[in-house]
Amino acid sequence: MAQSAQHILNGGWSYRDRVALEAAGLSITGYYSRNYRHSDNARWRRRLAAGEIEHNGTCPRDDRLLVAGDELVWHRPPWCEPAVPLHFGIIHDDGDLLVVDKPVGLPVMPAGGFLEHTLLRLLERRWPADTPRPVHRLGRGTSGLLVCARRGPSRTWVSAALRDNGAATRKIYRCRTVSAELASAGTIRVPIGTMAHPRLGRLWCADPQGLPSFSNYSVLQRGADSHLLEVGIRTGRPHQIRIHLAAIGAPLLGDPLYAPGGRTRDFDALPGDSGYLLHAHRLSLIDPAGQRLHFESELPTGLR
Repeated sequence: MAQSAQHILNGGWSYRDRVALEAAGLSITGYYSRNYRHSDNARWRRRLAAGEIEHNGTCPRDDRLLVAGDELVWHRPPWCEPAVPLHFGIIHDDGDLLVVDKPVGLPVMPAGGFLEHTLLRLLERRWPADTPRPVHRLGRGTSGLLVCARRGPSRTWVSAALRDNGAATRKIYRCRTVSAELASAGTIRVPIGTMAHPRLGRLWCADPQGLPSFSNYSVLQRGADSHLLEVGIRTGRPHQIRIHLAAIGAPLLGDPLYAPGGRTRDFDALPGDSGYLLHAHRLSLIDPAGQRLHFESELPTGLR
């Protein structure tokens, strides 16, 4: 399945919220500028005046205070989505389980500025009657193996298998890092949590008080400017490989977000920004019948 990347004007989207008790007393624009930090209060006031925001079934043009239980809907007008690769490869399809080869740049699920330009939308258009849905996610800048399933029970067991920290499931990635003093192999046990971020609210990063997280790495090739690594992850925290390698002083080469130490280098950068090489290369897991399934995606040129 192959289409060229292109800009499209989508059909817009409606974002629905119910005001929680702790948000009572905020104005409509105060609520949005606090919870949707991609826009400042002045921009939310313009959207309110334009009739884009619905409050309890009406579209007020003046700001007003909220009470707990109020319903808000932002009817976002159609927007032009950034161009992305509109294709994916098929590694395996047995009529239920679908394993795809995701290209760099294609988001998995609708979020932020992406609605139609996502893997989910491509799957829905190709299989409208029986859509395989992604069981897990890869970052927009990450390529390689991604597992989808058509049936609920399959999504359940695959999800459980991918959360398994034992030897039953192996998730192997290939990546390129900046040159650093690294042992030939090692285990990274840096906890991963969240930190405040002015645009996103919270951002995943290295955090001593965070969730237990484990990655194993081995150096395949050392170079003056970069190292080639293979990484196996035993936990599946958001951006785990990017954070863990940055935490030990070897961030992914070209990563605009994570700096040595495992925290953000630039608050203007976002998790979906690309520029690095990270590929989900091999995956093996055991199905409910006890059969081991093994999948492999061809490596990009820069990671061979």
